[in-house]
Amino acid sequence: MRAEYEFDYRKGRPNRFAAVMKGSTVAVVLDPDVASVFQTSEAVNSLLRSVISALPADVRPEPKTG
Repeated sequence: MRAEYEFDYRKGRPNRFAAVMKGSTVAVVLDPDVASVFQTSEAVNSLLRSVISALPADVRPEPKTG
């Protein structure tokens, strides 16, 4: 990375995703081949929840509250 960047703040725009990403939302970038399998974020979450529930209890992470 560069030690310093020149940024023209006059060209800055509001984050169009800010309203969608409230609370404890975490954005994760999927590789294109993985993303092509899923049509919606709900499909991704459903699969991840099933994987988490299949983990043995001693390695399953504690749910975060917030």
